[in-house]
Amino acid sequence: MSDHPLLEAARAIAKRLARSDHTAYVAGGAVRDHLLGRAPHDVDVATSARPEEVLALFPRGKHVGASFGVVRVRWREWDVDVATFRTEGPYLDGRHPSRVEYGTAEEDARRRDFTVNGLFLDPLDGTVHDFVGGRRDLERRILRAIGDPRERFAEDHLRLLRAVRFGSQLDFEIEPETRRALEELAPRVRTVAAERVRDELVRLLVGPAAKRGLELMHATGLLRAVLPEVDALEGVPQPPEHHPEGDVLPHTFLLFDHLESPSPELAWGALLHDIGKAPTRVDAEDRIRFPSHAKVGAEMTEEIARRLRLSNDSRERVVSLVANHMRFLDVKRMRTATLKRFLRLPHFEEHLALHRADCLASHRKLDNWRFVRERLEELGEEGLRPELLVSGHDLLEIGWESGPALGRALRALEEMQLEGSLRTREEAIAEARRLLEADPPTDPGSRPGRRDPGSDESSG
Repeated sequence: MSDHPLLEAARAIAKRLARSDHTAYVAGGAVRDHLLGRAPHDVDVATSARPEEVLALFPRGKHVGASFGVVRVRWREWDVDVATFRTEGPYLDGRHPSRVEYGTAEEDARRRDFTVNGLFLDPLDGTVHDFVGGRRDLERRILRAIGDPRERFAEDHLRLLRAVRFGSQLDFEIEPETRRALEELAPRVRTVAAERVRDELVRLLVGPAAKRGLELMHATGLLRAVLPEVDALEGVPQPPEHHPEGDVLPHTFLLFDHLESPSPELAWGALLHDIGKAPTRVDAEDRIRFPSHAKVGAEMTEEIARRLRLSNDSRERVVSLVANHMRFLDVKRMRTATLKRFLRLPHFEEHLALHRADCLASHRKLDNWRFVRERLEELGEEGLRPELLVSGHDLLEIGWESGPALGRALRALEEMQLEGSLRTREEAIAEARRLLEADPPTDPGSRPGRRDPGSDESSG
């Protein structure tokens, strides 16, 4: 058996169970990945031992699924879920079985989703126990539901998305009957909790073969069910001189061939960067245009991110990626201060990676990408974020009044500092005095920088 530490942890746990007269196997996807020579992402142990018997052998274990007989066991730095063999009653809500009963290894295998995920490996002698034909499908590179595919998908509608993810990431063909059931039942994925859909989509988007997975989602109707705004990009043409790859949807999918280990936020940004093109498309005489599509797309992205329950931080990062992705067109014409503020956007490395992928998935011109990288290297952290020459306290000391006017003055002074027209504290103080003198208070008795309390603006 592979010496991957996660598998070794599962093997050690299963061995202890087996030596206490319990049947215990390494189960599911870890066995599949082991046979394919792949590193496992997670690993489970299936056993005849009841939860209380597992806890007797592993007193520091924790119940994590009491109704399903699951105990989480810590082995060194690894967590392994140990589940009692079980069989399940009918699923009534597309997620939860009506009843759960302890059963045999074969019964446990037959309740799982796909044959290649229904394999068990004996930790003592390395024997693979196959009750569902998984080894044959593994050799033929076929993803097949166990038993009736409609029943398997009806039990848990998230399996519809999992089928696409496994099929694409394993580079397996989906067995025809399983594929027909998938296409037929695709709309039912809308009944799955948003958080579960989000997490499954993230696994697809940041994993290998994301482009193939998205194409498969589109072909089976899952994309239309989960992200209709993205599906609506099909057939939206683009100017061929800038987009020889064709319409917006294939362009969007193609981006994922040019992302390297993207964060979830970058992956979402790539998927949603052009969703504003469908509603803003204008067929002008000279060319197709998409006025303000980045702004519209950012608004749509905000709505999608809330619908899928992205965290506040993730939502802000993804919306920013969509809102700013067209600004790279202007980087060579930006004023120095404007460019520096752009380059100071939070997580700018994601903006740069999105721009690079966007270019490589279309016209393949990387001039602006190279220009930005060079400017980043030239400026360094000190050039992008220099220590301010003056503070708000400094302005108060020379006579400014606390309030919006002071904030505007500070921003103007920082702008000049970024442009290079102010280089010393003395120059900045002198400029602050000049700004104050240029807009003196209207009431001679009021403090400097305060508006006339009788003006329309202050009286509301």
